Amino acid sequence: MLERLETEVFLALAEELHFGRTAERLHLTTGRVSQLIRKLERRIGGPLFERTSRSVRLTPVGRQLADDLAPVVAGMEEALRRAVDAARGVTGELRVAFLGEGTAPILLNAVALYSERHPDCRVDVREANLLNSRACLEDGPIDVLIASFPFDGMARGPVLLTEQRVLAVAAGHPLAAESSVSIEVLADHPVVQYPAVTSAGFKRDRTPDRTPSGRPVPKGPAGGTFSEMLSLVALGRGVLPVGEHARRYYPRPDISYVPIHDAPPIERGPVWRDGNTTERVREFVRAAADAAGRTATESHGPAVPPDHDGPRLSR
Repeated sequence: MLERLETEVFLALAEELHFGRTAERLHLTTGRVSQLIRKLERRIGGPLFERTSRSVRLTPVGRQLADDLAPVVAGMEEALRRAVDAARGVTGELRVAFLGEGTAPILLNAVALYSERHPDCRVDVREANLLNSRACLEDGPIDVLIASFPFDGMARGPVLLTEQRVLAVAAGHPLAAESSVSIEVLADHPVVQYPAVTSAGFKRDRTPDRTPSGRPVPKGPAGGTFSEMLSLVALGRGVLPVGEHARRYYPRPDISYVPIHDAPPIERGPVWRDGNTTERVREFVRAAADAAGRTATESHGPAVPPDHDGPRLSR
């Protein structure tokens, strides 16, 4: 079995390809780095690096070992981090955000319950927008985001909110007088588009390229924020399928919201970076599910499924 220091030195040198920088990075001497690499090469039975006076390169065997070892070491470090979190209890700081006014109440109820359960963990609440929602999770400013599903490439928790879909149209649009419409009408009108940085899966769900029957959906202009998209709708540049809560949180005299009678409901819940599944995140997702269940019970609405016993982690 490889010793921990051998593994650290090998992987660091595989990244740096420089003995001096590797030694400095690991607070070792260059001689110690060389000694450990030679020891490892003797164990492997062949060279892991090609060394010249000007460069250091991985051999094919070295590249294979680096590719195999890196995810194993990352997994061990994540397991250790989770164990430390569990041993310490839920402390420190958790950064959470909501995307869209309709998700703010869900988040605030979750924060209240989480803070009651874990008073030693400070919760920082922020608002994300369409342009930065992915970056804020990938780059680290946010640990958990309450957003619409699907959200490509992220871990996700249980559904906390479902809402029916409606079609946002200009107040003077011919469809504004309808009591409801079919999702097939998207083929007859340009559809306002979400920003390019928005999750591809989300866009396929909200603004599909084709209707269920296969008819192509014409693309309208794109907006940078949800308010901009609604303004494009009000200007008659296109229509936009949205959740029914838009009526409450984005009421506008120049827009009508028409129910879509044959579209599946929109689902919303927590998403986070898979590599950031800490005990704080797990406990927050659990609190969010419990808070949503309490709210649904009090309002006699749909509750979280009764067999739910904690955060459901999926990708």
